[in-house]
Amino acid sequence: MWIGWIEFDILLGDVRSLKEKRSVIRPILAELSRRTEASAAEVGDHDLHRRARIGVSVVAADPAHVRDVLDRAERLLAERPEITLLSAHRGLASSDD
Repeated sequence: MWIGWIEFDILLGDVRSLKEKRSVIRPILAELSRRTEASAAEVGDHDLHRRARIGVSVVAADPAHVRDVLDRAERLLAERPEITLLSAHRGLASSDD
């Protein structure tokens, strides 16, 4: 079993409140989950209205599939015009580790 995760640090566009932040983040999380079939959540910077940390994780039998899913998630975020992807940090582990 292979477990992969990626954490994104993103800068939100013209967002002036935490309520506006939620209205931007919710559709992003829904799209990530739907299009990658992975788990996605806001995992940090909850109290900052222009920054967010989003985590995506996936479990699969093949490490190549895990990498493909994480690559797809990164492309999805990079293509969104309302945010700026500042960084992405990945991890990959085997259940045998």
